[in-house]
Amino acid sequence: MKKVSIVLLNWNNWADTLECLESLFRLQYPEFKVIVCDNGSTDDSVDKIRAWANGDLSCPVTGRIPSPSCQTVPKPLALLEYDCETAERGNADELAGCRLVLIRNGGNLGFAGGINVGIRYLLASVGFDYCWILNNDTVVAPGALCALVKRMVENSQVGICGSTILEYSHPARVNALGGAVYYRWLGLAWHIGRLSNWPKDVNRDQVEKRMSYVVGASMFVSRKFLEEVGLMEESYFLYYEELDWAMRFRGRFTMAWAPDSLVYHKVGGSIGTSSHPLRKSTTCDFYTLRNRIRFTRTFCRWALPTVYVGLCCAFVLRLVSGQRERAKMVIRLMVNSDVSYENACQD
Repeated sequence: MKKVSIVLLNWNNWADTLECLESLFRLQYPEFKVIVCDNGSTDDSVDKIRAWANGDLSCPVTGRIPSPSCQTVPKPLALLEYDCETAERGNADELAGCRLVLIRNGGNLGFAGGINVGIRYLLASVGFDYCWILNNDTVVAPGALCALVKRMVENSQVGICGSTILEYSHPARVNALGGAVYYRWLGLAWHIGRLSNWPKDVNRDQVEKRMSYVVGASMFVSRKFLEEVGLMEESYFLYYEELDWAMRFRGRFTMAWAPDSLVYHKVGGSIGTSSHPLRKSTTCDFYTLRNRIRFTRTFCRWALPTVYVGLCCAFVLRLVSGQRERAKMVIRLMVNSDVSYENACQD
């Protein structure tokens, strides 16, 4: 049976992480381990995760998501804990009998940086076939992992596979069917199937042909993929890492979608992500705009003129909506996409 390691990133969001862990330890697929990487949380997340694993802190099961049992996962769960430096050196002997690992990253390394710590640990320590990178503000259906493994085994050319992402608050509404279509001339993407209803009659092959990249909320990758393509690019900090990955593995691997892998996503539970530009947090707005320019500059320089036209529209939209500081931020990014968050968002 294929061995799977699941990597979650937590940052000041322990409640969502615990609900995600509860759903993971009810998975029907038996051969998995979970690695939680904490990005220097200041809300006692590490203590909360320890207490949950020990059985001293309960995580209520909402009942909204289908599960084989309404009961919480039996505790205590054996927990191994490392700091970042120790984890990246690896420790295969200790890991053998443990299914839950907590890594203290020591600071906010961003999404890719935080996840990469966990992946380096796996590559140094663990015999695994696949790595499931999963957002911590998700809840997974019991058969989600079985479906991912089955889809990957079907085609050895597949390096990365996506799930059916449904909205946590509206479980019949699609957030993404595996991946998204990226429009290079605009520097923007649209999740395939977004806002449609589930279940729906969808041709899997047609969806896979449309995918520009696999949506980052659920990315199931092979060990071979990680060893040949490498880790996620950390300079983005937030957003566009999965798209960067897709550009780097072109010609070596293909993408896939496992329709029966159901993942319920709270969408921006920790950093205020939203597809509506006026509802985004400042953090979300900054990194999506900055990385829109950076990605285009790296991979599609010929599209920079039209991307900048789109940024001018973003400036006007924020200005007329009364978000004057956000409008100034857009201008600062257009002038210099290497500007820091602090300088771009200054008054």
